[in-house]
Order: sequence, then structure tokens, then C-alpha cells
Amino acid sequence: MNLLSLLASTMLSQSSVNSVSGKTGLSSKQIQRLVMLALPILIKYMTKNASSGDGALSLLGALSQHKNNNSMDLQLKDADEADGAKIIHHILGKKENAVTQDLSAQTGLGTDQIHQVLSILAPGLMSGVSNAAEANAAQAAQAASAHQPANPFASLLTGGGIFGSILGGGKEEASSAAVNPMDKDGDGRIDGTELLSLLLSASKK
Repeated sequence: MNLLSLLASTMLSQSSVNSVSGKTGLSSKQIQRLVMLALPILIKYMTKNASSGDGALSLLGALSQHKNNNSMDLQLKDADEADGAKIIHHILGKKENAVTQDLSAQTGLGTDQIHQVLSILAPGLMSGVSNAAEANAAQAAQAASAHQPANPFASLLTGGGIFGSILGGGKEEASSAAVNPMDKDGDGRIDGTELLSLLLSASKK
């Protein structure tokens, strides 16, 4: 299970979708489509932001402030949209308007609707990444204490499920500008493996 699929499994559950639908008035299909497109984008930009040492440490600090052990549907239902909007702005930076417009073009939703959904998702995204980073660090520490040269990301490398075509290099989704907004280097890393690796390295400093 990779980070992208892990987040999708909770954010795309029917109860989670219902939580977002209840706050926005959008249909389940509209929300599911948007979440499928938005999650890879957000992970990619978080990875880009964490690519510097200071950026990774800053992200670790932000993640520590957004820990939440409630179920994802409750997190989305109770999401602080004002805080979520700040998170999205920090993640996307100057590209926020361009990404929002791109998602609007692909989903048929208005930019205000896109922004609201992203703001609802953002706190849950942060708690999900925080939990995954902690679990990954614990796994790496366990492997190190057992003197096992195991790859701590091995369990995260396998794509599948609802994002199978994207993670497997499906041409239709992978060619989307929204899915690959920063793929200038063509690495196609949207599964969160690199992000977790950067966070693990930063946590050891």
C-alpha cells in the first residue's frame, strides 16, 4: 500500500464522501472525481516543498500540529475550512489558482467549489500524512534495531486499487496536467514514496 492509496482508501470511503457532500452539496460522483484528481497533485507539491532540508523540517512541524486520531469521515465533517484554506495555500503557493482552474476544467465544478472541497480535505490530508510518516519511521527504526537492511518503503511501493492506472503509468490519467502539474523531470512520482523518504531523513536530523 502506498501513501496515495492509503489516503484514498479513507478519503474515498462512502462515509467520508458523504461528509464532504453534506458540507458542500455536491454529489458523491463529483467529490470522488475531484478527490482522485486532487490527491496526487497535493502529494506532489508537498514532496516538492519538502525537497529542501528546511522545507522538510517545516513540513514535519506542520504535521505535528495536525495529528488527529478520529476516523477520516469525522475529520472531514469537522474540518476547519479556514485552516484548510491556509494549508492548501501553503502547499500550492503561487500555483494555487492555476491548479484550481485546471481541476475546475476537468471536473466541471466552479473554482469556489474546488477551493471549498480542497479546504475540507486539507486537515485530513495532513493528519493522514502525519500518521503514515510516524508509522514509516517506526518501521525503519525496527528494521535498523534488528540489523535488517530492509527497505522501509517496500510496503508502500505497490500501486493498485482506485489509483492503479495512475500509479501503473496509465496513459489517460498520467497525461493529465492536473495529475502531473510539476512533472518537468518526468519522474511521475505521485505515490508519496519520495515524500515519506524526505520526512524520514528530516526526522533524523
